[in-house]
Amino acid sequence: MIAIVDYGMGNLGSVEKALRHVGAEVKITSDPAEVAGAQAVVLPGVGAFDDCMAGLRDRGLVGPILAAIEARKPFLGICLGLQVLFEESEEGGREKGLGLFAGRVIRFRHDLKIPQIGWNQIHLVTQPPHLRGIPDGSWFYFVHSYHVAPDDEKIIATLTGYGYEFVSSVWHENVYACQFHPEKSQKVGLQLLSNFVGLVS
Repeated sequence: MIAIVDYGMGNLGSVEKALRHVGAEVKITSDPAEVAGAQAVVLPGVGAFDDCMAGLRDRGLVGPILAAIEARKPFLGICLGLQVLFEESEEGGREKGLGLFAGRVIRFRHDLKIPQIGWNQIHLVTQPPHLRGIPDGSWFYFVHSYHVAPDDEKIIATLTGYGYEFVSSVWHENVYACQFHPEKSQKVGLQLLSNFVGLVS
């Protein structure tokens, strides 16, 4: 079973529907024991960084998420679910992130419209398993005002241009996370989710 983490906000229904569409057994849950016992974990996200982290901490979900990652279970972070993997964010600034990766989350520094809303292309930096069969330059759907700035460039999976190049997804061992929304990205998004489901034993 794949646990979709419910921390009181986020686009849970569409993520669940898309994962079921590609054949996954999934459950939306805020129960720490169910997250801990799942074969894989998906952390979706819509909203503000501080609210997300507060929701995770209040529900006792931080420990089970980090334990699942440490146990090398497949983990997929989506949008805010990518951002909270880092140490801190310029958005709010009260709550610390999960600190899995060194670096921070910064607001776009350009004069283009913020948030970025709509389709944009990804450019492959590495060949991560969750992007297998997805061509360089594929279009995914984005909604965000902030992006991650990793200290370690080796975790960068894709870059995307919006005013300048920013990190649109990362990959490290069993952790896969993207700024874009695969559940809203039609065929290529379903391919990504299908690839992730294929990593679940």
